[in-house]
Amino acid sequence: MIGEFKEFIMRGNVMDMAVAVIVGGAFQKIITSLTNDIIMPLITLITGGIDFNNWFISLDGSNYATLAEAQAAGAATFNYGTFITVVLDFLILAFVIFMMVKGMNSLAAKAHKKPEEAPAAPTTKKCPYCLSEIDIKATRCPHCTSEQPAEEEAEEKAEEKAE
Repeated sequence: MIGEFKEFIMRGNVMDMAVAVIVGGAFQKIITSLTNDIIMPLITLITGGIDFNNWFISLDGSNYATLAEAQAAGAATFNYGTFITVVLDFLILAFVIFMMVKGMNSLAAKAHKKPEEAPAAPTTKKCPYCLSEIDIKATRCPHCTSEQPAEEEAEEKAEEKAE
């Protein structure tokens, strides 16, 4: 069982996932700082001084000026302003991840794009007399038994028949 556990732990997928979780945690801190320290103060400025963190309902019925006062008094609070901030934080994180995945998919598509191949040489041709499809190397048509002209003559005869 210990050997199986070592094998499981040393798989590339597990190590990749561990790195992703660590980097994701650090990335979340960056996004939280962006939201709390840059975006929310701008929103507060734009809305005329509204501080979402002080949007709360005191559940003990008292009136407190700030969330800090209510917490200092030991009052239970319903912090819907903080919830709005966290939802905004999530939306920003989701948008940034979406843009990163979109960019990575675009790069992957460019990397895996195959060069266009030249069309394959034809293996058949049309008999200029009966217009049946025959092997390109045939010197006689198997349908009408006519002798096949050289390539240039065959094209001219096929054009005449088509008209």
